[in-house]
Amino acid sequence: MKPILEIDDLRKAYPDGFEALRGVSLRINAGEIVALLGPNGAGKTTLISTVCGIAQATSGQVRVSGFDIISEYRAARKLIGLVPQEINLEPFERVMNTVRFSRGLFGKPRDDAKLEQILRQLSLWDKRNSQIRELSGGMKRRVLIAKALSHEPQLLFLDEPTAGVDVELRKDMWEIVAKLKASGVTIVLTTHYIEEAEAIADRIGVIAKGEMLLIEDKSRLMHRMGQKQLDVQLTEMVANVPESLQKYDLALSDDGLTLTYTYDTRGARTGITKLLSDVSSAGLVLRDVVTRQSSLEDIFVDLVHTGEEATQ
Repeated sequence: MKPILEIDDLRKAYPDGFEALRGVSLRINAGEIVALLGPNGAGKTTLISTVCGIAQATSGQVRVSGFDIISEYRAARKLIGLVPQEINLEPFERVMNTVRFSRGLFGKPRDDAKLEQILRQLSLWDKRNSQIRELSGGMKRRVLIAKALSHEPQLLFLDEPTAGVDVELRKDMWEIVAKLKASGVTIVLTTHYIEEAEAIADRIGVIAKGEMLLIEDKSRLMHRMGQKQLDVQLTEMVANVPESLQKYDLALSDDGLTLTYTYDTRGARTGITKLLSDVSSAGLVLRDVVTRQSSLEDIFVDLVHTGEEATQ
């Protein structure tokens, strides 16, 4: 399958020497959702702005469905929809007129039936005659998405789509993204919320200091880099980890009732069977055993920390 988005060695440097993008390369296939994670200043918005033609790269190449964003700008840009972080809408304009105007900007013929379909998909149809100023923050973000979809793009960028909204609205947005994917739209979103990427993305990219640290299938990433913790819960409190168990590098809980063993899921052998045998041999009586999978947040923090150390 030919990628819908191809980015090769993209760089963006400013006159003062600051490098916002440092050789980013990326391939995104049609129909997938890719979440880009990274701290503030990592280069996420700069990357999106460059692909969308808002910022100009220092070097590198970007193609959308094979069209170069510089030499074939019009062909590439009409395939892209962008939902920016900032809510910048005309407050006294009505929802339908706002979306209709955006469609016209791309030279698309008037098609109110298509716009009705988009507004219904975003639960905005009953607000079509409302002025923007009358809408809640969550509804205004839906209008931004409707504007971005009005010219029927194949590739949609969502830059921090749930920033500043409550948990309930955030989950509503996740459902919207899932519906858009089902309709055939390829989606790239930036987010600060780990659970957002974990909930809706097919692949996850991690950016730090302008560099793409990785881009990988979410489940494969969790399997490849994740760790598990085994909590060995005891019937009686211990003051210290017994000498015979020191080799397992166990962590003892503050209450002295739980020993935590961390192991790599990639290992051929986890060592759990031998550990439990040695725990029994040490005279400790088990009350329960519980395993916990490392979260994507643990992996993300570790990757960013490693990437920052590498650039120092």
